[in-house]
Amino acid sequence: ILEDIGLMKMLPGMAVIVPCDYNQTKAATKAIAKYEGPVYLRFGRPVWPIFTKEEDFVIGKAQVLNEGKDISIFACGHMVWIALEAAKILEEKGIHADVINIHTIKPLDTEAILASIKKTGCAVTAEEHNIIGGLGDSIAQTASRDWPIPIEYVGTNDTFGESGKPADLLVKYGLDAVHIVAAAEKVMKRKK
Repeated sequence: ILEDIGLMKMLPGMAVIVPCDYNQTKAATKAIAKYEGPVYLRFGRPVWPIFTKEEDFVIGKAQVLNEGKDISIFACGHMVWIALEAAKILEEKGIHADVINIHTIKPLDTEAILASIKKTGCAVTAEEHNIIGGLGDSIAQTASRDWPIPIEYVGTNDTFGESGKPADLLVKYGLDAVHIVAAAEKVMKRKK
């Protein structure tokens, strides 16, 4: 399903959490048990690299996983690992990327978002979701209110998803490191 983040974040009072790996999913589940109010927890099926520490998870607090000065890459769910892979490719090209894990779409850590975009001046968002209504829209709303910047979106584009092998579907829908790198290079040309 590629529309659930948008649907759930529109519900009043609903927290929306999209962890990026097993450790974060486990930590999110524990945090939700203590959370006051309704929560939507989204996680995927494929076996994925485990790269976070459970103790680093706090509902509503983004995680800076890579520090850079040229571009901000905001990602959620499985796209966080792919964003880190894209950051390595960008680094080889002399482009230094902030990679920020926005595991909580709502409530959104606007402070972390603004700190990054004020430093870099442009952003790419990466999500396994329709670009309409998802993480990208949340980042764009924050930027437009407080610090307008050029943004490129890596996500599905107004389409329904299909069944298949997760890795094949990521490539089919342009949700891979190559597309994040291309979006980063494109948005940097728009930066003032």
